[in-house]
Amino acid sequence: MGHTEMFADAPQGTRTDIMRATYAALTKHGYADLTIQRIADEFDKSKSLLYHHYDGKDALLVDFVGFLIDQFEAEMEATDDAAPPRRLDEFFDRLLPVAAPEERCEFDRVYVELRAAAAHDPTFRAKFTETDHALRDRLADVLRAGMESGDFREGDPVRIAEFLLATTLGTLVGGATSDDGWQANIRAELDAHVSARLELDGDGRRSATE
Repeated sequence: MGHTEMFADAPQGTRTDIMRATYAALTKHGYADLTIQRIADEFDKSKSLLYHHYDGKDALLVDFVGFLIDQFEAEMEATDDAAPPRRLDEFFDRLLPVAAPEERCEFDRVYVELRAAAAHDPTFRAKFTETDHALRDRLADVLRAGMESGDFREGDPVRIAEFLLATTLGTLVGGATSDDGWQANIRAELDAHVSARLELDGDGRRSATE
């Protein structure tokens, strides 16, 4: 979910305008040097409107994290009618694309900077806990649907989802904070693990059999 994608289908209104301005300011200045004034510089309305909606920078950024998960959920809902294997692939494609454009790399850096704040800020920690649970539940729902349809091998969908999500988020953080270019390799290994764990058979169908 990069810059263009993030706002392409977002509902029009003041909140989206503020989120767009916040994202632009974050990509220019980073979390440490971000101020309400710098957000206002990217906002086509008055600075006072920012304070009308938010008490300060951190309150705005917490809502920004919520906005990100809202947009991800909306994107994933568009795939809800697809077969579970396709929904699973789409989940990974959106969180861990093999060949990420620069705007996506930019987004990942913003995400990691905000997530780092959760190490010491309980409000950010609570918000990222909420977003992690939303992602885990979305992934578990996909796995559960696949087990019920016979596309996936039986197992604990929540436990499997937690492992897959931890691997995905860890790879996202690593890709945003190093120059090793390991994301494509990890994605390939993740796909291989999913195939083995969910027993992908020769014709490309994940089997429910032992």
